[in-house]
Amino acid sequence: MADDAFTGSMGEGMGFELLAASLRADAGDTHSFVEALARKLADALPQRVQVERGVGLFSHNHPVRRVAVNLGEWEYLLSAEPGGALSAARTHTVRGIALKSEPLGVDEWIEALSAELVALAEHSARDQAALQRLLG
Repeated sequence: MADDAFTGSMGEGMGFELLAASLRADAGDTHSFVEALARKLADALPQRVQVERGVGLFSHNHPVRRVAVNLGEWEYLLSAEPGGALSAARTHTVRGIALKSEPLGVDEWIEALSAELVALAEHSARDQAALQRLLG
């Protein structure tokens, strides 16, 4: 297990709490929240995050419609519905086959994603550096 400023000196729980708080930081406005979350995740983990944007018919605005975070056996999906509602889910995939997909509340999705990212950072120096960028 890695011992660094992210997990080692603060403890695993504290790193998890900081990450979850960082992901929730812009949750007041749904549109801003999804945009900020997509940007943070894509900047920190470009190889693991896909952002799908909608098309604005009469504007240059292309809002985020879907964020997918692939963490090996788990894929976390957050979708922004046209009316502003959010739907969240995670899918357990083994060898390219989706075994189980479960809907989650947005807070539950953030908690689960944060915990999974902290666990991933403990085993990968590259992912650890990405999470430090996410918090920075």
